[in-house]
Amino acid sequence: MLARIFGGDKPPIGLKYRASNWFIVSTVTLSVFTDVFLYGVIVPVIPFALRERAHVDEDRVQYWVSVLLAVYGAGLIVSSPICGFFSDRISARRWPLLLGLIALLGATIMLNVATSVPVYVIGRLLQGISAAVVWVVGLALLADTVPKEMLAQYIGYVSLGMTTGFMIGPLLGGVLFTKAGYNGVWALCYAFIGLDLVCRVVLIEKKDARRWATEEALSMPPQESTSASSGNVHRTASNEAEADAEAEAPDAEDITETLPQTKPTTKLRKLRSHLPPVITLLASRRLLAALFASIVQASLVASFDSILPIFVDEKFGWGSLQSGILYLTIVIPTLASPIVGYFSDKYGGRLFCFVGFLLSCPLFVLLRLVTHNSLSQKVLLIALLVLIGCAMTLLFPPIMAEITHVVIAKEESSPPGAMGKGGAYAQAYALFNVAFAVGTLVGPIWAGLIKQNYGWNTMAWTLGLLAGVTALPCLVWVDGSLRKSKRKVFSRRYQNESNV
Repeated sequence: MLARIFGGDKPPIGLKYRASNWFIVSTVTLSVFTDVFLYGVIVPVIPFALRERAHVDEDRVQYWVSVLLAVYGAGLIVSSPICGFFSDRISARRWPLLLGLIALLGATIMLNVATSVPVYVIGRLLQGISAAVVWVVGLALLADTVPKEMLAQYIGYVSLGMTTGFMIGPLLGGVLFTKAGYNGVWALCYAFIGLDLVCRVVLIEKKDARRWATEEALSMPPQESTSASSGNVHRTASNEAEADAEAEAPDAEDITETLPQTKPTTKLRKLRSHLPPVITLLASRRLLAALFASIVQASLVASFDSILPIFVDEKFGWGSLQSGILYLTIVIPTLASPIVGYFSDKYGGRLFCFVGFLLSCPLFVLLRLVTHNSLSQKVLLIALLVLIGCAMTLLFPPIMAEITHVVIAKEESSPPGAMGKGGAYAQAYALFNVAFAVGTLVGPIWAGLIKQNYGWNTMAWTLGLLAGVTALPCLVWVDGSLRKSKRKVFSRRYQNESNV
């Protein structure tokens, strides 16, 4: 029976559905949601646990809360590149995902039963490591699975899972802690981990499914179906990436890669073939622009964690429940993330990133207008937060899809195999993960310290300025160099006129 479920000589039960795009995307989305949800759901619980269970003095609670946040970020930042390096060198994505979930379960148990500060610290560190596995390996699995021309649309669903978990985690944590007590919060955590475990165990990767694949057994994208019908059913993930790269127009980073091959260029390409893929990726200005955009976007979203609850308490007298509900104003617009991804795939991500950051600039600055307690001021704050949520929704799908597009462009402009046996998707998303983690650390510190020392108004315009400045590199580098794009357009026009 187990052989029929997990596969043997015969196709496993439900192969068509377990290896389908929608199930793999749903599993990755659920994994991201579970990770982010577990990060946030315990935020209202930690101060109580430190006081009552770890016997931390009242005046030291804030300090240790900050330390636990920093430890999580440190685990995420340090382990992400390691996960990316090893993930691109093994054939399976599912097994690292399962190991990451085991680490998350261990972290959750430790945080649940902890009665001392060191155990809390180790639990949060382990939570950060498991988050690195989910983000790096999960997004690489997504890039392996879906057609590249639809990547941003599918990433929109992942974005929806992330923002939903990020925003409702603290809200449900506070409600459960109030209504069901300390263990009630952890019961919900275990429920999500159990559901996530079932999905990760049931999932079958596309490359594994091709052992039994037929037209009836597996729904594959058109380019994969064509390859399977010609007998090439044992393609590796790196072969798929190369095939996808060949189908797209070249978008090489450096001008030398677009010129006729010369002796210096040949030497340069040979030198690049001996460099680690992560170094080659970091030499890309296009990728650096996407990583900078990731840092800023995460900083803008995470900045509300340290300022919004305190601000609405000071101005409107709202408690934790009202401030938690207020976060929904930012979450609801993210329901449109798949739609944004669809149009980003169709028209490119440059315009969406540019407009998203450009709109965020005045919206953050206008937060200065919320100055006193009145109905009109509450409506103004809610309206601004909804619009900020809309602007943030324009950013996440195209930025994450840009990471994959950069890898494809680099594979096109590099010697065969230079980006590694399995490509460099996991390493690229490891860099994205590090950038996003840096943003989640920088945002709350930036907003909290500026508000504390210089006031709400200064905090608002500095965040707006940060968003506005980020719009420029997005305009220039997302989807490739803007100068090169114009050059290609003029070249096509010239060729058309010559033909006429």
